[in-house]
Amino acid sequence: MEPDYDLLCAQLRALLSGEPNFIANAANCAAFIYHEVPGLNWAGFYFAQADGELVLGPFAGRPACTRLPSGRGVCGAAFTSGTTVVIDDVSTYSDHIVCDSASASEIVIPLLFGGERRGVFDIDSPTLARFSAGDRVGLEALMGTFVETIG
Repeated sequence: MEPDYDLLCAQLRALLSGEPNFIANAANCAAFIYHEVPGLNWAGFYFAQADGELVLGPFAGRPACTRLPSGRGVCGAAFTSGTTVVIDDVSTYSDHIVCDSASASEIVIPLLFGGERRGVFDIDSPTLARFSAGDRVGLEALMGTFVETIG
């Protein structure tokens, strides 16, 4: 059963409202999603560097890969295309970068600030095909709320 994403967006907006610090808001956003969306083993940010590399930002879950090469992996694909990428079975994705061997499925949402790509929000699950079309829409809405609230 999918969570009530409208409610989660309202709660995230309230959580971040009035706090001007980007890192604090990103940390609370990652922790909020990790704890409120069921069936996850990792949720967090990767931020773009000038050379196109993605560098780990605030997250919740086990320690992760610190740097992802430009254009590589599911995160690189989402960042490069500027569109959300959903992988039902990461073992079938030839360019998957393994940070946690427990991850079975993944969704990565690009972070767009005024149309400019600034990074991605990466979510992993130990369950195959964890992310439905409804989850995609809801998680994209949560990232839209994050960008809108801190933007």
